[in-house]
Amino acid sequence: MTTQPAQARNLDGYGAPLIPWEKVRDRLGQGVSQAPGTGGPNRHTCWLATVRPDGRPHVMPLGALWMDERFYFTAGPGTRKAKNLARDPHCVITVATDPFDLVVEGKAVKVTDEATLQRVCGAYNSEGWPAIVRDGALHADYSAPSAGPPPWYVYEVRPATAYVLGAEDPYGATRWTF
Repeated sequence: MTTQPAQARNLDGYGAPLIPWEKVRDRLGQGVSQAPGTGGPNRHTCWLATVRPDGRPHVMPLGALWMDERFYFTAGPGTRKAKNLARDPHCVITVATDPFDLVVEGKAVKVTDEATLQRVCGAYNSEGWPAIVRDGALHADYSAPSAGPPPWYVYEVRPATAYVLGAEDPYGATRWTF
């Protein structure tokens, strides 16, 4: 199923056209590798922003996957991001790609469906992380330091609002609501 934005708004002040959502969706569908030497602008191309209990922001790099027109990521239950999401699921995922930067606002929902967990685990395996699904979470010998120790729960973020800033034709900035 293909998700279409309910509304698009041109944020560009220089006369550039709307950036088509299809272009962004197609680019994300090609994958956003975060492995060194794979073309990402830095080692980390995805970042997650959550809100601490006192209202301060918390931002961490993470290995996010784009599948089925939503983002998936992992977090250990003791991490600040997991604690923040348990209290307030609103979050922002930012992605730096070639040819644009993307900001996605949504709610992170912990994935408990075994079939989805297996699909996400398989996608991480294909990216070089040899995780397995056990007891509703991912397990492996290692993960990124920011993920905390295992188990790693999987979270899903469906875009509610997205912003794109184009770095090639069409240049400009567009906001979509879904």
